[in-house]
Amino acid sequence: MKYRSARNRYHGVSRLKLFLALSRTPHGLLDMATPALAALLWLGAFPPTRTIALGLVTVFAGYTAVYALNDLIDYRVDRQKAQFSGGMRESDNYLDAAIIRHPMAQGLLSIKEGLLWTIGWSTIALVGAYLLNPICVLIFLAGCLLEAVYCGMLRISPFRTLISGGVKTSGAVAAIFAVDPAPSAAFVLLLFLWLFFWEIGGQNIPNDWADIEEDHRLRAQTVPVRFGPEKAARVALTALVLALVAKVAMIFQSGIAFKSLFAVVSLVLAGWLLIPAAIRLQQTRSRIHAMQLFNRASCYPPAMLLLVLAAVLF
Repeated sequence: MKYRSARNRYHGVSRLKLFLALSRTPHGLLDMATPALAALLWLGAFPPTRTIALGLVTVFAGYTAVYALNDLIDYRVDRQKAQFSGGMRESDNYLDAAIIRHPMAQGLLSIKEGLLWTIGWSTIALVGAYLLNPICVLIFLAGCLLEAVYCGMLRISPFRTLISGGVKTSGAVAAIFAVDPAPSAAFVLLLFLWLFFWEIGGQNIPNDWADIEEDHRLRAQTVPVRFGPEKAARVALTALVLALVAKVAMIFQSGIAFKSLFAVVSLVLAGWLLIPAAIRLQQTRSRIHAMQLFNRASCYPPAMLLLVLAAVLF
């Protein structure tokens, strides 16, 4: 009865917000910058207009589906966390709580509604991926499979963070094959390593930090729980430094002009957005600074996209 009455409070536009919350759309929109960034870096120019339009629809559908899939698989775990904390902890300064955290776990959406939403967007993503390049279909399916494995490893191993790194790179790698069926293997590898380490240090570890109390009670095997805040902060900072090293190497394999200048400016950008926040987390080891790192790292791909657009246009 409690969950039914909660659902009844949401109608029309408010109900749409619940579905957008399920897919963490504010975060997903920022993530959409990553495939666009990858394609522009490789080409050093804009792809055809048809590819851009189809790519935008496909990328939005893909991120919408995968984030919703995460909540579907983690439904029981999220319900337990809600019970431990007396309701989902919200925070105005946490990007993933910009609307409502885990609306299915809070009884605001049914599992059936979440499943239909996920299937619908997955279908759009699959059709779009096939039209771009059939290889993109395989990459999308691999990303979904890895997401399921990642969720299933919650109580098994903290090295699930490596799976998360693989999931987050899939959209960017697919974007490369969408604009070029035979890209440079060196560029793809360095792109993978850049986003892999950025995801671990700037997204996965800080995100797990937000639920550290509940995860302790669940005996979850996240990096902050298993290794403690001090080591987790050190791993996050190290991963981000490795991400920057891979990024510089990748730039010199890209199609961008004035590579040395672009590498320097991009390092300055990363130094402003990522490294100070990671150092602050290592110093304080506080939840609030973990969320700040997560938010700043989430803004990193759009900021890089703006930089690449400037390089391509001017």
